[in-house]
Amino acid sequence: MQIGAVIVAAGRGMRAGGDVPKQWQTINGARVAAWSCAHFTSRSDIAEVILVIHPGDQAFAEEIKGVRIVHGGASRDISVRAGLEALSGDLTHVLIHDVARCTVPAPVITRVIKALRSAAGAAPALPVTDALWSGQNGKVSGAQDRTGLYRAQTPQGFSLPAILAAHRAHTGAAADDVEVARAAGLDVVITQGDEANLKITTPDDFKRAAALLETQMDIRLGNGFDVHAFCEGDHVILCGVRVPHEKALKGHSDADVGMHAVTDAIYGALGDGDIGQHFPPSDPQWRGAASDIFLRHALDRARSRGFSISNVDCTLICEYPKIGPHSFDMKARMAELLELDAERVSVKATTSERLGFTGRAEGIAALATATLVKS
Repeated sequence: MQIGAVIVAAGRGMRAGGDVPKQWQTINGARVAAWSCAHFTSRSDIAEVILVIHPGDQAFAEEIKGVRIVHGGASRDISVRAGLEALSGDLTHVLIHDVARCTVPAPVITRVIKALRSAAGAAPALPVTDALWSGQNGKVSGAQDRTGLYRAQTPQGFSLPAILAAHRAHTGAAADDVEVARAAGLDVVITQGDEANLKITTPDDFKRAAALLETQMDIRLGNGFDVHAFCEGDHVILCGVRVPHEKALKGHSDADVGMHAVTDAIYGALGDGDIGQHFPPSDPQWRGAASDIFLRHALDRARSRGFSISNVDCTLICEYPKIGPHSFDMKARMAELLELDAERVSVKATTSERLGFTGRAEGIAALATATLVKS
């Protein structure tokens, strides 16, 4: 399966309060829409994510990384169709998700995808367990049998050609995409939903969502270690800064041992290999390359999966050159490249007390740690 996702965020409903629609309000430092999109952009089994918005919300939407923005219409079904029409032609399946469900647990998405291997449609739901009444004039007027009743959730998944054809043929409004699918004769299997898959509707829901997101927060730590030997030369490059020295560092690229360690720490936090896998030293195009190419690649890989860099810490291990006079510039350069406040970047140095190859001034080693947070 080649899977895309459509996040529907074109609504103007203000029942949740606030000065802007609920999807553009913030929870735990990020917009509701950003949280919702991150649940999909961070997955390796989802190839493309479309964010369908009201044209007036373009500036908000452009803050969100890893999505393609499409303008929706006056009703939900019109917006969904716009998103479906915009998906790449090589996709076979699609997940359609309400932006207000910003706390959807990953297993809910996984169960829908798994069900689509053998079904044209699948959607998460929870059985109704409360007693159901009908009411009139503020009084209970009857009881409703809850047998076989479910509370629908999203994402709702479908064969892309089937649901696109269903939306093209559908007339009138629809509560959700299951209704559109069933009107076209598609069978939709029910997958297990989750109480944590909250749909923000009222002001109190923001507090509940904030608590749920805290419990779901994904924090990753990665370590990086690199070593380069000295060779003939008159300077070294360390953390992006040219430092005069009687030797240079030997390497296929510019041999920036500090930046390499930080880059590998980011890859490590993602479980995404190392520099050698992404930029093989056997490839001549990387000969003498500036190491910020590697660092930017690692940063882009993190962002494409919904992670931001919280902080990095790099320790350079050498007898010479002296790092202290250059540490401020190194810190500033790394902060610039990582797009972080300088207080979130540490560059420091130590010696190995004249022990080992660094103690014999044969080269420089670097150790780095990076913290990534899914946002």
